[in-house]
Amino acid sequence: MLKMQNISKVYRTDLIETYALREFDLEVNEGEFIAVTGPSGSGKTTFLNIAGLLETFDHGEYSLDGENVSQLNDYQRSRLRNEKVGFIFQSFNLIPDLDLFDNVDVPLRYRRMSGRARKQAIEGMLEMVGLASRKNYLPSQLSGGQQQRVAIARALAGKPRFLLADEPTGNLDSLMARQVMDLLESINEQGTTIVMVTHDHELARRADRNIQILDGQVSDLASIYQARTERIAAGE
Repeated sequence: MLKMQNISKVYRTDLIETYALREFDLEVNEGEFIAVTGPSGSGKTTFLNIAGLLETFDHGEYSLDGENVSQLNDYQRSRLRNEKVGFIFQSFNLIPDLDLFDNVDVPLRYRRMSGRARKQAIEGMLEMVGLASRKNYLPSQLSGGQQQRVAIARALAGKPRFLLADEPTGNLDSLMARQVMDLLESINEQGTTIVMVTHDHELARRADRNIQILDGQVSDLASIYQARTERIAAGE
């Protein structure tokens, strides 16, 4: 479970304080697929960075899989992030000089896994995304959709509990975007909790639940939508 209560994040300069998140509350249950939408500058990326332990926050409480994040030091946060969280980025973030096998291997090396265990995990993930036969290719030899599938394989190789995706289809055409969404849905059905930031409302509708962020807070419209969804599910 991912639970944030009264989270505030402030960016400061000498003269200005800007709230990226203000009294932000959100709970994501295990196994959910959540789509997060909102205009540019609303706080979506800040939320995702805090959720993934890439940024700290100024006020509030955040627990990830039952562990109180605010009580952790930098080393403990890095350990928790490496063990629990996988990331998918809009720009793929693959290392151009490494082949697919080695790209997927990079985060696994920090886990002190044996070479044999890493090899098994890498080949299994590349098989899952349909690219096992191209494990020796460089990223430049792949299409955009294929590169994003490699990024998904890399994110999942360590078997994270939470998968955080920041505009994972933003650089893809509509066909490739649907294929990536099909893959994410399949991953979610296998039990991985997914939080996806997207501007594409058509793709957002494929998630279990939609959250809209406005001015650093979950909007009232999103809360109303969530309440209505829960009433329907309860048969009211």
